[in-house]
Amino acid sequence: MNHPLRYAKKKLGSLTVLLASVLPVSVLLVACAGSPENVPAPKPPTVGQPSAEMNTRCDAEAVQYAIGAPFDEANVPTLQNESGAQQVRVLRPNSAATLDYREDRLNILLESNDMIEALRCG
Repeated sequence: MNHPLRYAKKKLGSLTVLLASVLPVSVLLVACAGSPENVPAPKPPTVGQPSAEMNTRCDAEAVQYAIGAPFDEANVPTLQNESGAQQVRVLRPNSAATLDYREDRLNILLESNDMIEALRCG
C-alpha cells in the first residue's frame, strides 16, 4: 500500500525534474528576445488622403450611362478609363466577392442575363 507522504514525494520529484528542464530554456528564450523599444511602430494611415497604392479614385457617376446595357468584356477598358478606376471587378449573381473597400476599384454588377445592373466604386 502506498503511503500518502511517499506519493507526495514522488510527485514533488517529478515537478522538480520538469522545472529543472524547462527553466533554463525559458531563461534563454527571454534573454534572446529583443526589447520592444528597439522595434519602430508602424506609421498610422493618414485620414482623408489616398495612400501611394490608391492614387486614383473611382468615379462611378461618370459611367452610369452603361446601366441596362449588355455586358461585353471589350467595354471594360472604356468603363475603367471613364471612371478613372485602377481595377475593375465583374460580379455576376451569386458570385463570391471580398468585402474589402477599394476606392480605386470599379464594380460592375450584372444581372443573370449579363445586363449591367449597377456600377459602383469600392
